[in-house]
Amino acid sequence: MNRNLLFALICTGILLSSCTQAPETVVVSGDFSGNLTQEEIAGGVLSPEILWKFGRLGSMQLSPDGKGILYTVSRYDVKTNMSISDIFKVSSDGGDPVRLTDGKGKFYDPQWYPTGEKIGYLSGGQLWEMDPEGNGKTQVSSIEAGINGYTWSPDGSKIMLSIDVKMEETPQEKYPDLPLTNVRIITDLMYRHWNAWYDYKYKHVFYADYTASGIGEPTDIMEDEPWDAPLAPFGGHEELAWSPDGKKIAYTSKKMKGREYAISTNSDIYLYDIASGDTKNLTEGMPGYDKYPVFSPDGSQLAFQSMETPGYEADQHRLFVINLATGEKEFWSKAYDQDFDDVKWIGDKLYFNSGIHATFHLWEMDPGSKEIRQITEGPYSWGSYALAGGVMVGTRQDIAYATDIYKVDPASGNATQITFTNKNIYDHITVPEYEARWVKTTDNKEMLVWVVYPPDFDPEKEYPAILFCGGGPQNAVNPDFHYRWNFQLMAANDYIVVVPNRRGLPTFGHEWNFQISNDYGGQNMKDYLSAIDALSTEPYVDEDRMGAIGASYGGYSTFFLEGIHEGRFKTFISHCGIYNLESMYGATEETFFTHFDNGGAYWDSPTPRNYQFSPHRFIQDWDAPILIITGEMDLRVPYTQSLEAFNSARLRNIPAKLLVFPEESHFVTQPQNAILWQREFFGWLDQWLK
Repeated sequence: MNRNLLFALICTGILLSSCTQAPETVVVSGDFSGNLTQEEIAGGVLSPEILWKFGRLGSMQLSPDGKGILYTVSRYDVKTNMSISDIFKVSSDGGDPVRLTDGKGKFYDPQWYPTGEKIGYLSGGQLWEMDPEGNGKTQVSSIEAGINGYTWSPDGSKIMLSIDVKMEETPQEKYPDLPLTNVRIITDLMYRHWNAWYDYKYKHVFYADYTASGIGEPTDIMEDEPWDAPLAPFGGHEELAWSPDGKKIAYTSKKMKGREYAISTNSDIYLYDIASGDTKNLTEGMPGYDKYPVFSPDGSQLAFQSMETPGYEADQHRLFVINLATGEKEFWSKAYDQDFDDVKWIGDKLYFNSGIHATFHLWEMDPGSKEIRQITEGPYSWGSYALAGGVMVGTRQDIAYATDIYKVDPASGNATQITFTNKNIYDHITVPEYEARWVKTTDNKEMLVWVVYPPDFDPEKEYPAILFCGGGPQNAVNPDFHYRWNFQLMAANDYIVVVPNRRGLPTFGHEWNFQISNDYGGQNMKDYLSAIDALSTEPYVDEDRMGAIGASYGGYSTFFLEGIHEGRFKTFISHCGIYNLESMYGATEETFFTHFDNGGAYWDSPTPRNYQFSPHRFIQDWDAPILIITGEMDLRVPYTQSLEAFNSARLRNIPAKLLVFPEESHFVTQPQNAILWQREFFGWLDQWLK
C-alpha cells in the first residue's frame, strides 16, 4: 500500500508542521510538595500517607560530555488522585538540581541531543525541545496518534519514532449502520494483554529527517505489517537501536498472531536498511525471546539478549553477539550462570546489569577475553546507568531508601550520591535495619533470607512476624523500595518481615530459578516454611503471631500455604492470587506462561503433575482467616480467581474479607485506592496478629 494512503486511511492521521509554540500539556493542580504534616513528623516512621508523598525518580540520561544529568521525578496529590512529572538537571559532580519544567503537568522521556546543545522530551504525546537551561521550549511534532518514544540517530540528522498504527476494522466500521454498538468480535487468541484489550492498533517503528525546522515526513519501516515493535504492551526504545552510521535500524518484534502468538516467546531481532528498505531477520532459528539489540561502536557487530527455551519467559538472559557481515553468532556469556541485562557497548568494554544473591549490580566485560568484573557491591539494587565523557552514573535503591542517582568510580565501584529526592522525608523518619541470612533448606541447600526489623528494634521484646511470598513466580526478591509491598512500611508497623529467596527466584543460578517450573506446590513451598521456621526460633519472634502475605504467584503461595501450614500462621493475605490452576490456564492471556510452567494443558493425558498443586484442591484444609484482594481490570490473573477463593472460604465458614477494585488491574496505581489498600492490609494484620 502507498505510504501516503496508509497515513490518510488507516494510520495515525499524522500531521507535520514546522516548530510551533503551543501549550505543552494539560495543566494539573494540587498539592505536590511532598511536605509532611506535624503529625507525620511526630510519628517519626513511614506511613501509607507519607509513602505517597515520595518523589519517584524515573528516567535518567547523562549528557554526551558526562557533565550533566537529566532525570524525571513524579509526584502525587492524594486529594485529587492526580500526578505530575517534571524534568530536572543536575551536575554529575553533585550540587543543587534545577527543575526545567513548570511543575504543572507531565513531562517525560528527556534526552540529550547527540551534540548536547539541546534537550528533547515528550509532553502531551508530542516531541518538544528546550535548551540545556530549560529555555526556548518548542513543540517539534504534531502527530495525531501521538509518539510513544523517540531516539535520535548518532549524528542527529534523523529521528526514530514509535507510533501506534491502526490497521484493522472495528465492529462499528464493519457495521456502519450500528454506530452505537459496543462489542468485541474475537476470532483467535491474544485478544487482551496485561491491562488492555486489543484495540486494532500496532506499535510501528518510523524514521524521519530531523532538521532545525522540525521532523520530516516519517517512513514506516513495518508498513502493512500487523506486528508490534517494540513488543506489546510494555516494550520501549531499549528494544530498538540505530547503527553508529545511522544507516540501519535494529528492532525487536514477534511476527506471529493468534494462537501461535499466545503460546510462543519467539521474538526476533530484525535489521532494516534505510537505503534499500530491506529487512533481515538476524535471529531466525532461535526459538526463545531475542531482544535488546546493541551495536558495537564500529557497527560491525550486534549484541543482544537471548533466551534458549521456547515458551519459557523466565529463562536465563544470555548475551549473544552476531557478526553482521557473516551472520555468525557467538554465545559470549556461556561461562557465566547469571543474567546479562541492559547491555551497553562503550569503547572497548561491554557494561551490563546483573543480579547476584538477591542484589543487582553493575558489571563490565572485556570483549576479547570475555572476562567479567563486578563494579558495584553491597545490599543494593542498581537500576539504569550511563557512561559518557569518562563519567559513570546510575540509579540505586534498597529497602530503606528510595531510588536516587549516584556517581560511580568504575575502577573501585565507590558510589557518591548525587540526588537527594526525598531528603525532606528522610530527615524526619527512622528507617529500619535489615540483613541477609542464610537458612538451610529441607534438601540441604543454603537459601538467602532478607530479614527486616522494626525501627528502634528491641531484641528483648517479642514481635509478630510476616512471611513475604514473592511473585512471578520468577521475580527477584531484592532490596528495593516498593510502593505497595514496602518492607520498610511493614516494619514501621512493628512487624518483623521475613523475605525468603525460595526456589524459582533468579540471581542464584539457572538451576535454582528453573526448579519451580511444574513444581508449584513442591520444594519452593518447603523453602517458605524453612525460612519462617528458622526465624520463629528467635526469642524476639512470637511464633503464635505469624502471618503470610503475597501477590500474584505470592498470592497463589498464600492460598496454597493456607492448606498445608499445619498451624504455623494465624492469618493470610492474597493479592491477585491464583486459586484454580485449571481455570487460570483458560482465562489468562499469556498462554505460553501457564503452558510452560504447568507442563501443558489440564486436558492433556496424562494430566501434567503441576495441576495437583492447585490451591482449590486443598480448600478442605483451610483453617485461618484470610484477606483476598483483586482488581477487576486484572487480565493476567483474572479477578474471578479471587472470587472463587473468597466464596470457598466463606462457604467453609472461614473468616474472610474480599476487596475488589473495579478500576485497578494486577496493580493498584490510584493514590486513594492504594492508601485504602494499605489501611485494609494493616488493619487485617493487626486484627489477627496483635
